[in-house]
Amino acid sequence: MRRRASLVLLAFAVFFAALSPLLRWYAFPRLAKIPPNQYQETVLEAKPATLLDYGTLKAKTVDKVTIVQTLKGNVEESEKIERSAGRDVVVWDALSYIQGPDGKMVSKIPERYIFDAHSQDPVHATGESVDGDPVSREGIEFKWPFLTEKRDYQYFDAQSRTSSPIHFGGTRKFRGMDVYYFEQTVPWTKVPMPKTMPIKGITAEQIAKTGVTRWYTTKRMFWVDPVTGAPVNGEEVHKEELRNAKAMGMSQDTVTVFSGHVKMREDYIVSIVDQVKSQRVLILLLTSYLPWGFLVLGAGLLALSLWLEARSRRPGDAEPVRQQEPEPAPTPA
Repeated sequence: MRRRASLVLLAFAVFFAALSPLLRWYAFPRLAKIPPNQYQETVLEAKPATLLDYGTLKAKTVDKVTIVQTLKGNVEESEKIERSAGRDVVVWDALSYIQGPDGKMVSKIPERYIFDAHSQDPVHATGESVDGDPVSREGIEFKWPFLTEKRDYQYFDAQSRTSSPIHFGGTRKFRGMDVYYFEQTVPWTKVPMPKTMPIKGITAEQIAKTGVTRWYTTKRMFWVDPVTGAPVNGEEVHKEELRNAKAMGMSQDTVTVFSGHVKMREDYIVSIVDQVKSQRVLILLLTSYLPWGFLVLGAGLLALSLWLEARSRRPGDAEPVRQQEPEPAPTPA
């Protein structure tokens, strides 16, 4: 009976030991994916900020500039691209909408970001764009990969349409979470005019013809949950200028369009942190809790199986051998 039990335990030990790497290396890449229909809205503010008054064509200090960023999953487009790409793809239609203290639109820049649902690597397909201009992204944008590593990543900058390293700056504490800090500085770079201008009747092409150019620099900072790869906080020290501005009748040749320290609004930080804390448990189940738990369980069952097998073979536990009684001697004739 003990030998039969030990064989059953041995079978379960092999099963759980084999299941452990399968969960980590087979199930995790196939189950941990960004949903194609995800919708997310984030509000950031710069308080105070410097903003160009297009009425007077002079920069002035304002109480607040608000930036609303929306990410909307385009399921129909992702299904089209998946058929040719042969993998799960997510298409995000993003919009950065900037408004002044009076609520009026200052700028809006749409994007279409196409990437692999699990690895977050960019997928190049028709429609990949920034403000209507076709782009070919290299590196990440908006989100880091699952199980983010302690290293630099290539990060795509939508303003300049280029990628450059975003540097790992160490592990930090943020709202009770261990997060990775990343920082990127984009030096002064000439960038295109937004297609949508805040003044009706004036287009980017008309401004470009005058010889006025738009320049931009930023220092962006992210606090990233390393398990889900989701930023739980983000900030930018952002500056934009118009150069050769006298060609448009301005008093100075260089005029500030926008300058400010952009920070995520507190209520959105709280919401994102709560969401990430709930999602990271699912990732840890597939990558840590269950694989290690099954491995330990398999080792325990193996030890128990060997112990039962050893007990079944102990001499003291075997049935005593009955001594055969000698046959009676034959009766003499």
